[in-house]
Amino acid sequence: MSIKSDRWIRRMAESHGMIEPFEPGQVRRSEDGRRMVSYGTSSYGYDGRCSNHFKIFTNINSAVVDPKAFDEDSFVDFEGDSCIIPPNSFALAHTVEYFRIPRNVLTICLGKSTYARCGIIVNVTPLEPEWEGHVTLEFSNTTPLPARIYANEGVAQFLFFESDEVCETSYGDRGGKYMGQTGVTLPKA
Repeated sequence: MSIKSDRWIRRMAESHGMIEPFEPGQVRRSEDGRRMVSYGTSSYGYDGRCSNHFKIFTNINSAVVDPKAFDEDSFVDFEGDSCIIPPNSFALAHTVEYFRIPRNVLTICLGKSTYARCGIIVNVTPLEPEWEGHVTLEFSNTTPLPARIYANEGVAQFLFFESDEVCETSYGDRGGKYMGQTGVTLPKA
């Protein structure tokens, strides 16, 4: 198994639609010249962006968080250019990019250090062979202060590992419950 370089990522995005929309370079400034958290192709990965649709965790209904019986009232929907996550809380969002993972590739989603240095953690998530969809992202604010996440800017890095052999059973073969997800997808039992 080997980690894949920027050339491989560009080739797979362009020839197989692995990442859409795809940015072949690294974007660090908006069109109007404003600094932003970078996104696009890096040396050995791809920095994905966060959409402007968020689900912010709230405890106003005193719900219990249960992955087998998830109460959608545990979240408040919010759309905007940025999202404020309450202290010691979390929010969900999804990537701008739609991913199509090849059968012989495992992809790992990790948080960017810019956010980690602010106490904002992105859950480590695997994208299994032949999974496709928008990635649902979890942002945990580990600080006692409110924390801001910026929409349409880089939030997570995706690393691509190509296997020497094709897997026997892919996520697509299993008909995985998160296959083809769009938008923020809540837990499914």
